Amino acid sequence: MRASVLWTGGKDSALALYEARSAGVEIINLLTFIPEGADFLAHPLPFMRMQAQSLGLPHQTIAIEPPFEESYEKAISRLKEQYAIEALVTGDISQIDGYPNWIRERSKPSGLKVLNPLWEKERSWIMNRLLDTGFQVIFSGVNKTWLTEDWLGREINPHNLRQLEEIARAKGLDLCGEQGEYHTLVLDGPMFKQRIVIRAFERGQRDALCFLEIKEVVLQERSHGKLSDIH
Repeated sequence: MRASVLWTGGKDSALALYEARSAGVEIINLLTFIPEGADFLAHPLPFMRMQAQSLGLPHQTIAIEPPFEESYEKAISRLKEQYAIEALVTGDISQIDGYPNWIRERSKPSGLKVLNPLWEKERSWIMNRLLDTGFQVIFSGVNKTWLTEDWLGREINPHNLRQLEEIARAKGLDLCGEQGEYHTLVLDGPMFKQRIVIRAFERGQRDALCFLEIKEVVLQERSHGKLSDIH
């Protein structure tokens, strides 16, 4: 099956790509929808392009304008025709606020299948799957209602995952950040040809969201050994 992956640069889309490819799905490219008025503070587009370069996959951005339902449906139909794909792969985990899955609904007019490899998986399974498969993931944005600013740049590792689980039990935080509690960026993983190294950054804030303002980022061969969270 030929498919495109909806890409955010974060842990869920990366793990969905890995699971789909492991299941034999042929991944053609990475797609990022850009709705009018959307920002990508915790998921910078230049960073996504560097991820795509490391993965050896084309990355395409698609502008979306109001009315959003019609714009998404037309865009998905064009993608199906342009790339001769049979499915879209998403990192969606579950319904948000009880609403049907947006991409699944918008794909119905075109008849394009939607593959959700992480759908309704336990949150702890997803987080441990990231560790078990060798992904290197950092927190690129945190909502200060839930997490302090010093979580920015931390890696998802066993120690930090235990801390996150404690906060989830105490405060009701979604362990995978499904309610916007935090955002992530993937620096490395089993499909990456090189690691991504953040060499310079600042910290920004908009309302309750603290995020990494990445100033310099490079690809580095693995022969240099394991990298720390951020250089």
